[in-house]
Amino acid sequence: MTAKGSTGMEVLLSTLENTKDLQTTLNILCILVELVSAGGGRRASFLVSKGGSQILLQLLVNTSKESPPHEELMVQIHSILAKIGPKDKKFGVKARINGALNLTLNLVKQHLQNQRLVLPCLQLLRVYSANSVNSVSLGKNGVVELMFKIIGPFSKKNSGLMKVALDTLAALLKSKTNARRAVDRGYVQVLLTIYVDWHRHDNRHRHMLIRKGILQSLKNVTNIKLGRKAFTDANGMKILYNTSQECLAVRTLDPLVNTSSLIMRKCFPKNRLPLPTIKSSFHFQLPVIPVTGPVAQLYSLPPEVDDVVDESDDNDDIDLEAENENENEDDVDQNFKNDDIETDINKLKPQQVPGRTIEELKMYEHLFPELADDFQDYDLISKEPKPFVFEGKVRGPIVVPTAEEEASVNLSKLRKGAGMKVKVSPKGEGEKKPTIKDLTKEDVKDNDRTLSQQLGDQDRTISSAHGLNNDIVKALDRITLQNIPSQTALGSTAGTKKDYSLPLTVLTCTKACPHMATCGNALFEGRTVQLGKLCCTGVEIEDDEDTESNSSVEQASVEVLDGPTLHDSDLYIEIVKNTKSVPEYSEVAYPDYFGHIPPPFKEPILERPYGVQRTKIAQDIERLIHQSDIIDRVVYDLDNPNYIIPEEGDILKFNSKFESGNLRKVIQIRKNEYDLILNSDINSNHYHQWFYFEVSGMRQGVAYRFNIINCEKSNSQFNYGMQPLMYSVQEALNARPWWIRMGTDICYYKNHFSRSSVAAGGQKGKSYYTITFTVNFPHKDDVCYFAYHYPYTYSTLQMHLQKLESAHNPQQIYFRRDVLCETLSGNSCPLVTITAMPESNYYEHICQFRNRPYVFLSARVHPGETNASWVMKGTLEYLMSNNPTAQNLRESYIFKIVPMLNPDGVINGNHRCSLSGEDLNRQWQSPNPDLHPTIYHTKGLLQYLAAVKHLPLVYCDYHGHSRKKNVFMYGCSIKETVWHTNENASSCDIVEDMGYRTLPKILSHIAPAFCMSSCSFVVEKSKESTARVVVWREIGVQRSYTMESTLCGCDQGKYKGLQIGTRELEEMGAKFCVGLLRLKRLASPLEYNLPSSLLDFENDLIESSCKVTSFPSILRISWYSSDNLKHKIREEEWIIVSQKNKRCPTTYVLDEDEPRFLEEVDYSAESNDELDIELAENAGDYEPSVQEEVLSDSELSRTYLP
Repeated sequence: MTAKGSTGMEVLLSTLENTKDLQTTLNILCILVELVSAGGGRRASFLVSKGGSQILLQLLVNTSKESPPHEELMVQIHSILAKIGPKDKKFGVKARINGALNLTLNLVKQHLQNQRLVLPCLQLLRVYSANSVNSVSLGKNGVVELMFKIIGPFSKKNSGLMKVALDTLAALLKSKTNARRAVDRGYVQVLLTIYVDWHRHDNRHRHMLIRKGILQSLKNVTNIKLGRKAFTDANGMKILYNTSQECLAVRTLDPLVNTSSLIMRKCFPKNRLPLPTIKSSFHFQLPVIPVTGPVAQLYSLPPEVDDVVDESDDNDDIDLEAENENENEDDVDQNFKNDDIETDINKLKPQQVPGRTIEELKMYEHLFPELADDFQDYDLISKEPKPFVFEGKVRGPIVVPTAEEEASVNLSKLRKGAGMKVKVSPKGEGEKKPTIKDLTKEDVKDNDRTLSQQLGDQDRTISSAHGLNNDIVKALDRITLQNIPSQTALGSTAGTKKDYSLPLTVLTCTKACPHMATCGNALFEGRTVQLGKLCCTGVEIEDDEDTESNSSVEQASVEVLDGPTLHDSDLYIEIVKNTKSVPEYSEVAYPDYFGHIPPPFKEPILERPYGVQRTKIAQDIERLIHQSDIIDRVVYDLDNPNYIIPEEGDILKFNSKFESGNLRKVIQIRKNEYDLILNSDINSNHYHQWFYFEVSGMRQGVAYRFNIINCEKSNSQFNYGMQPLMYSVQEALNARPWWIRMGTDICYYKNHFSRSSVAAGGQKGKSYYTITFTVNFPHKDDVCYFAYHYPYTYSTLQMHLQKLESAHNPQQIYFRRDVLCETLSGNSCPLVTITAMPESNYYEHICQFRNRPYVFLSARVHPGETNASWVMKGTLEYLMSNNPTAQNLRESYIFKIVPMLNPDGVINGNHRCSLSGEDLNRQWQSPNPDLHPTIYHTKGLLQYLAAVKHLPLVYCDYHGHSRKKNVFMYGCSIKETVWHTNENASSCDIVEDMGYRTLPKILSHIAPAFCMSSCSFVVEKSKESTARVVVWREIGVQRSYTMESTLCGCDQGKYKGLQIGTRELEEMGAKFCVGLLRLKRLASPLEYNLPSSLLDFENDLIESSCKVTSFPSILRISWYSSDNLKHKIREEEWIIVSQKNKRCPTTYVLDEDEPRFLEEVDYSAESNDELDIELAENAGDYEPSVQEEVLSDSELSRTYLP
């Protein structure tokens, strides 16, 4: 009997359990069926919670003992069990223990003709099969064979039973044991035959669910290798290809097309990459071979090992299922839990580790002369002694040029640089103290001019692009950048105005073809440096004048618009000659030579065409079905230096033999389709993502498809609107020298090329991914370049640094360019110091100078993340500008900057690694001075600063992110890391300064591309040897960040829906500087006459949020000055959602913030329902609403006196 106060459901279940009356039992079952049917999952779950499933299973067992069992009773019991079973995690185990499996199965066998009874039994069998142990058990008792007695060719009768039987079969075939049984009995051929029959007869598409059920069974049976072989042997590829093509015209049949595509992709025979080895085409002998790790394994491989492909494409036949599988498999915690999050509090606590002794660190003393210099030898702005007292003066409002403020561009004119005297300093010269003692008055006057003034004076008006005539083009065609005359050599004539435009020196061409560049007749310092070929037949010439005069060629010049006026073509060539690459590149890419300016138009994120991916995959499948249509001709091959370039006019020509270039092999597949293979990072066998190559010989108005077939990441922003970048030389000659987003029908998907387990960390069955895009070239016989992102070479960096150094005003700006160290290949790693010169060389001003806090910045540790260099460029230019805010910033901080941590990787076209074959951002814990010199010495600089008590206020490492949008930061927090785990609330006893959140929050207010909701302050185990974590944990820098910039674009803010460009990236670099100034003002309110209570605002946050279990939704801090409401600062600092719904106070940033682009996406009808648990558990952090106030720069700079 039920207790007093029991619910109605409990009364019904108790009566059902105890009654012996048949009619009472039937009535209660009918009531339960109606309740569950009307109430949905909630009532079914309630019924389960009250023990309903166990009572009903026992009733099933008891009823089956009757002979014969009561049909109506069996129908009702099976109907209700089929509805509540999915809500009971233990249902499969309970059914097996009660012996209900075989009861239901035997009932179906004995009453095959009784559709009314068989239908609920099949529904229950499908629920049983969700448990793999049950599925195997049922399979042994002949359930698979039984299903094939029910399903059959097209029939208008019993279609409902057919649908349920197919769903049950699909569930059963998820078991590999059952799938093998189906293959052994030839059921793959049967399924294909049945599918074709239904496809042909279902003309009105009324039975699409049955057709899809057949495909689902095929999809599951082809999960094993035997199933895939049986499928291909039964001509399944051609059958599904033809049927799916016939379905394309009807949009409602897309689920069939998508599932067919999935099956065909899976069954496409695995191929090896057409390479002799997956190791890089280039080899660099390391000074030291690591003892362990991937590089050590690479060197230990025997030469006869075939590292391109495995002997097996998967291991699914090895893991045979046993009947004693885990009984508790349904107990798996479905909540998101990332095992990568560090949970050891002791490891999380920052512990300053000296690492090296003071004596060892003294080797870096010469790189910090600003800490010892007395400036007695400098001519400073003022030598009048001034009392070192605060005057209550605040600088003017912060003004940063935004990406919206575009200078008007006159496309009919080109700029020419002149009047700039630049001197290339020999190695070590950069360490000299800046001095202006020997400068003439005229020189001093020149130096007083600001960077923008000096570089602006370079603008000269020359003939428009229409003045480009054939002799210029022909000269360009024959350009070889060598033997530059002494009068035009860099810095050769002091005081002479120098033309930094493109010199057109006509050289004798030894080749017969007038459209090919010369290979070089002589060497310059043992090397030939030349521009790539320029096919002039397609240049659009509007001037028909005679062009045979060599003198006119020598006097003419082709110029491009200098964007930030730091580009200098001649200087770039001089630097390239001293840049050391492993392949010893002798060519210069035109985009690097001409330079890049942002285009005067916005580039929206590309809208993805419906079904583009399945269309591309169908074209790939046609390679197998129509093999005679495939050309399969190699047109470019780094591994075979003797390969012959095809001479046919309709074949594209490729090249990547220039700095940062990456293209290993090109195979022509069809007339206008090419497969491209990227080169591995040197001393590595993987990391293929970055590409930069040249294409020529194209025809206008032809759609060319390019497939980069050996990418490795499982997802890419190419699936979400990102386009590759293209640079047209003819467009540059026509005064449009910019990289633009180009390409249509873009997608990124898993292909049929098998990855070697050698490169996949020992995992078998991994495949490569394809980036595919289609391009219509705007000009015939143009020379175009394609890149993963805006290229920024090592030589470009050196050129920019030289231009900045030569143009700065030494009376205002303290600028030093030192060599931190040499890389493995002998290139210098630059170190830049920027701050403001002291007001005078008197003691007070020198003290103020030396006591400025340090900000340490680094970038480009990963060569493929070129956007990091563009952000750094924006930072450097802003710091060197004469903007009043920039001067204020220089007076507030000393900036130590390593703008390129991995020069060798950048030069040689690597994506991730240095020449050591290792990711340098995983070497910070124990860098090897021989293998990782840039990391070893950068860490040494930070250790030196900590040793001399000048710990940086901020450390930030600039990066790029390939699978997320916007710009965001990763930081380090003990509490936020612990909050992501299931640790108890006692961890909140840790006292932690919340200042690490201030700078990202400031940036979210002032930088349009920055997104606070994407920021994360969690410390992961896999990131413990990165710069961010090591600088925080070992050096003790609380504000230690990685700043990630998207490769794609933004989905919030002012740039929402736009792809990111260099203008926006440089703006982000400048806004970062403004954020630092705001951080200074918030951290030092007394200096700016602000209320002192602001000093405690971060501590207030800690005290207000000490309870882990009950956070307020939003913590806000508002305070007002003594001038009442005249000056208000509100620092919205934090969102914390209650732990019941989300454990985390901020977003834990996953690898990607888009829906995971798995196989099912764009193919399966259920793809939209298969959301990743991670995404569901990790919603975004708080973003301020439009109505909420945001601090303006001018508000920050105002002071109100009491």
